[in-house]
Amino acid sequence: MKIPRGLPIPTDNISWIRMGTTVATNALLERRGERCALLITKGFKDLLYIGNQTRPKIFEFDIRIPEVLYEEVIEVDERVLIVQDACQLNLDLPKDETVNFEKVFIERAIDESVLTEQLKQLRSKGIHSLAIAFLHSYKYPNHERQVGRIAAKMGFSNISLSSDVMPMIKIVPRGYTACADAYLTPKIREYINSFNAGFANNLDGVRVEFMQSDGGLCPVEKFFGSRAIMSGPAAGVVGVSLTAFDNLTKQPVIGFDMGGTSTDVSRYAGSFAHVMETTTAGVTIQAPQLDIHTVAAGGGSRLFFRSGLFEVGPESAGATPGPVCYRKNGYLTVTDANLILGRIIPDYFPHIFGENENEPLDRESSFKAMQHITDEANAFYSLNPDSSRAQMSVEETALGFIDVANETMCRAIKSITQSKGYDTSQHMLACFGGAGGQHACAIAKSLGIKTVFVHRFSGILSAYGLALADVVHEAQEPAGKIFTKENFEYFRNRLDSLKEQCRCELAKVGFTDDSIRYEPFLHMRYERTDCALMCAPSDGETIILERYEEVFRDSYKREFGFTIPHREIIVDDIRVRGVGMSQMAERVKIAKSSEPDNPPLKAMTQCYFREGKLNTKIYDLNDLKYGHTMCGPCIIIDINSTIVIEPLCKATITDEGNIFISIGDQVRVPIGVDIDPIQLSIFSHRFMSIAEQMGRVLQRSAISTNIKERLDFSCALFGPDGGLIANAPHIPVHLGGMQATVRFQIEHLGFEGLHDGDVILCNHPKAGGSHLPDLTVITPVYYKGCKRPAFFVANRGHHADIGGLVPGSMPPHSTSLSQEGAAFISFKLVEEGRFQEAKLTELLNAPANVPGCSGTRNLSDNLSDLRAQIAANRKGIGLVCELIDCYGLDVVHAYMSHIQSNAEMAVRNLLKQVGRKRREETGVAKLTAIDYMDDGTPIYLTVEIDDAKGEAKFDFEGTGPEVYSSCNAPPAVTMAAVIYCLRCLVGSEIPLNQGCLAPISIKIPQGTILSPHETAAVVGGNVLTSQRLCDVIFLAFNAVAASQGCMNNIAFGDDEMGYYETVAGGAGAGPGFNGRSGVHTHMTNTRITDPEILETRYPVILREFSIRKGSGGSGEFQGGDGCIRRIEFRRPLKLSVLTERRALPPYGLAGGQAGERGLNLLHRRSGRSINLGGKNCLDVYPGDVLELRTPGGGGYGKPKYMAGSSTCCK
Repeated sequence: MKIPRGLPIPTDNISWIRMGTTVATNALLERRGERCALLITKGFKDLLYIGNQTRPKIFEFDIRIPEVLYEEVIEVDERVLIVQDACQLNLDLPKDETVNFEKVFIERAIDESVLTEQLKQLRSKGIHSLAIAFLHSYKYPNHERQVGRIAAKMGFSNISLSSDVMPMIKIVPRGYTACADAYLTPKIREYINSFNAGFANNLDGVRVEFMQSDGGLCPVEKFFGSRAIMSGPAAGVVGVSLTAFDNLTKQPVIGFDMGGTSTDVSRYAGSFAHVMETTTAGVTIQAPQLDIHTVAAGGGSRLFFRSGLFEVGPESAGATPGPVCYRKNGYLTVTDANLILGRIIPDYFPHIFGENENEPLDRESSFKAMQHITDEANAFYSLNPDSSRAQMSVEETALGFIDVANETMCRAIKSITQSKGYDTSQHMLACFGGAGGQHACAIAKSLGIKTVFVHRFSGILSAYGLALADVVHEAQEPAGKIFTKENFEYFRNRLDSLKEQCRCELAKVGFTDDSIRYEPFLHMRYERTDCALMCAPSDGETIILERYEEVFRDSYKREFGFTIPHREIIVDDIRVRGVGMSQMAERVKIAKSSEPDNPPLKAMTQCYFREGKLNTKIYDLNDLKYGHTMCGPCIIIDINSTIVIEPLCKATITDEGNIFISIGDQVRVPIGVDIDPIQLSIFSHRFMSIAEQMGRVLQRSAISTNIKERLDFSCALFGPDGGLIANAPHIPVHLGGMQATVRFQIEHLGFEGLHDGDVILCNHPKAGGSHLPDLTVITPVYYKGCKRPAFFVANRGHHADIGGLVPGSMPPHSTSLSQEGAAFISFKLVEEGRFQEAKLTELLNAPANVPGCSGTRNLSDNLSDLRAQIAANRKGIGLVCELIDCYGLDVVHAYMSHIQSNAEMAVRNLLKQVGRKRREETGVAKLTAIDYMDDGTPIYLTVEIDDAKGEAKFDFEGTGPEVYSSCNAPPAVTMAAVIYCLRCLVGSEIPLNQGCLAPISIKIPQGTILSPHETAAVVGGNVLTSQRLCDVIFLAFNAVAASQGCMNNIAFGDDEMGYYETVAGGAGAGPGFNGRSGVHTHMTNTRITDPEILETRYPVILREFSIRKGSGGSGEFQGGDGCIRRIEFRRPLKLSVLTERRALPPYGLAGGQAGERGLNLLHRRSGRSINLGGKNCLDVYPGDVLELRTPGGGGYGKPKYMAGSSTCCK
């Protein structure tokens, strides 16, 4: 039917339209959403700006965190408080009932006249979309609804209530989600209206449905921004579930969707795996979403040779200018590499390129661009004494980049399988997306997967899945109740109520009762933990509540490796997923071939594989019949995809025209021990992946909030000499210091004192420890009969309590190590395979023998977390042994050395540049710096650089003596600071390992604050002095202004509970960038507890958490501001504060001004206010308020002044 241009499309023959869209995702990525404002509880205007206070890249000075989505903030003077039985505040306040039939105090009701004036101001600024997020609104939404009604009457066109968008505890992710909804929903409405306008009668009478992030369709009027983020990728997962999963064999499937800018991986094993919280474009979304992991490696990912390593992405060439071969002066990409290798054939690719969009892909230009990067790599390695490799060809370089891209994607796949307890090799790989077919065989080989499935519509599988998807409505509400039989009636009634809501909504779009199925979930967790699992028994729709506990415990055991006997189970939320079942498509069969071994040949070409250039057959999928088999190497082309069948692989056409690829046994070509730039990049990924997998196991297996939620832990891999090889990007103060711990154990025990199956626990400063709460667990890796360890794996985790003077084991007033908790110099936690629980328990309780001290206050958590640390090491051992099985011990050891040499070379080049510049400026290659602790103790540094060799001596002569306080820092802390600072100064993506310290010597005078006596108190050195060390080193290198120089440690508790947190501050500014406000810097990167979790589980009220405006130092580039945090106590507790920069401010640089000092105030209920100083421990009482004002960062460059004014422009 021909329709004249400009006329609407008739809808007579259209019964329904189903769509997936990237409108929301693109608007989020490009920050092109609707102007909106945030309305939030008074005291928390900056809460979403601060977020969880971490920085995304720990080695970058210029901390870049995507900006918040809202344009304006209104603090609404409202407050509800959680009712606590143990609360001793005299709260004579009205109460009201929550949605889960509990009570809350109404401390402050909304003043509607004040609110109306505030909203009028927003209207006058042209803002029409609002996000509303109040504390505890997930269970008490009345205030949000009241504001919503007022705003609607005033004409605001879009109002997103956090309690409607996602009624779950945690205001930070819920607030982000409400903002995303307010920011994106109007744009989605614009898109929908524009789309509808292209049809007759605006599609009136036609059923229009959109794919949501959870894999279900919804009517167009129910499609909102917060549920649209993964709309496009979700359809692909649905397509995989309907085409690749076999209900008879039940073999789980990995979905592999490789597109232009990124690759999405997912897992399907008979039911959709949902997650309730994800982060996209820097915005945390709290909503049901399919568990899809995205990695920045797609056809358009750019290729780089940096610091001796091949790198793929994360930068993308985009559609414009795109890859070099697009003829638009683009960038070298994965697509160019595949074109050079012959895996993309221009004759079978649309001729849509060039200025007039009518030319084929330009292989010649791709080849020239790859030649340039090949010459660069060859020149680099020709100067490397460890390399005897012949010059690389362009094709070898291109194949190397493909290998590195594949390794990047394999890491993402491992994160959804291995890290959750699944064996990757037992899956089938379902490949789809435009670029996936070119990489599927190689990915499967690398992961040990034996079968690849490619649907005949793989290039458009998302659209295929969209057409067959179900319509879904979800209903959810908070519960917050213990899972006991006494509450079963409540759970059953609420599930029935939510089922009825789903039924009504699905009935509105035409589904009858017999076409609706229900999936009832309980969101369950163990008491005193934060990790909740969404659980649903597979008993159909009959609600058998007894089954939920069994499902939860089984899921917890599989996910985390253990259960917690005798611990109550809490139901946080109740959720029902109502599914309106769509009709399944008919399975269309294709004709059977009479000659299965003789498929019709389209053409011949040559492709480059590891074996070199090989003659490669080309087949057209449309010419192939059921039963046809094709042995690699060959290429199957289709209108939407190109599928490469590699050597030793065989493709078979099924009766529906799909492709099954059998992956042959991989014959590994020995790579030798000489350095190869491609293998160097791959081994860098492999070593890093081992540390990452260890970290995931530790996070999954740990029980404490400190490790599981705040992520105060680090994992790493070490060589047989104890030198650091690779680490995951965890906590900097751990990473640089752990190698001292490993090396101490090697020297202390000797190889004869180590045995296969031993696990060593240590935390003592003389054994390379940083401070006692950081427990390090070390396991030697013995490989197949080796008499000495081939490697070591280790992890360090901060335990919330190990005894000592105060709850939290962070005493600000300790004067000896014995007061700081249990100490382990070299304790065999596991000896000959047996966990030494009795002896461990005795040692953890030993601090009770010290006057004024207690043994550990939470032994069960200590034991559980240590078991988790052992499990993490066990995972690392398995992965190391797999790597050795694959390549051989000599090769793995060789590349361990090559990786370290690569880092060493980068540091040497840095030192040569810095030394030469300083010699030109001053005549001598020497750097000096001094800074002072708040008690006046100097930290003095001289860096003498040999700019010819690229070596340096870090000499701390002149540093002040050991102090009679807890701020002494063991030598391992100084080592950690030096290696961290060097890695930051290098400024490129090199692995952090022992090689960074190879050209460095460190001199620390004995008896100083940096090398105290082994009995000296050190708990503050790790969290305070470490930060000052970084500031001194960066001052010497004239790199960046001082950060807040502190971790702002707060601990409080009693005999029944303990809580510990560190609080963000301001980052220092530097050349070309402002310092970030409200963020953790340098030696830490731990998260902070969500306000709703804090107030629900602990006897406190968080009165304020905001940015301390103006506390950053002025300058051409402004220092970051610190934070204000006010905590009111609800019962008598012991409070400890351990902080720095309360007397001496963070310095500015290059004429920039210093940041503001911090301040710790205690406001007694009587009205008296007391300056606590930087370090104190005292009793607090109900109604007392701790006010923490954290320091700002220093400014950089002389401040610019406005013309005719003496006022500094900030």
